[in-house]
Amino acid sequence: MTTLQSFGIGDTLPPVELAPVTRMDLIKYAGASGDYNPIHTIDDEALKLGLPGIIAHGMWTMGNVSKLFSPHYDEGFIQDYSVRFKGMVMLHDVVTLRAELTDNQGNLLHFKVLATNQAGKNVIEGNVVFRLLE
Repeated sequence: MTTLQSFGIGDTLPPVELAPVTRMDLIKYAGASGDYNPIHTIDDEALKLGLPGIIAHGMWTMGNVSKLFSPHYDEGFIQDYSVRFKGMVMLHDVVTLRAELTDNQGNLLHFKVLATNQAGKNVIEGNVVFRLLE
């Protein structure tokens, strides 16, 4: 496995493809997060609000982006993380996560992160600062 210490600007982490989003994923996340907004679990409620169907919690998608760094937690930790939500994740979507190193400040590595759906539309764009252990 490649270490983050060996990364140069423009290097990318291996993409992570999530399994298609299931209703059970969203029900479990609602229970874990306490966010029981019915637009995430009940079709009729989402449709009443003009949505095309139930949508994933934005924070569910954001939380999954951290999976890109899971193989590297023996090297350090995510120190800062910010995202912009660019689109909705729908039931059955396949989300692909990506990260590219944009700046190296010694033990602080700055990554641009993206989450895209199966149509290639960005649903999350953001930045992660990963602190390497000294």
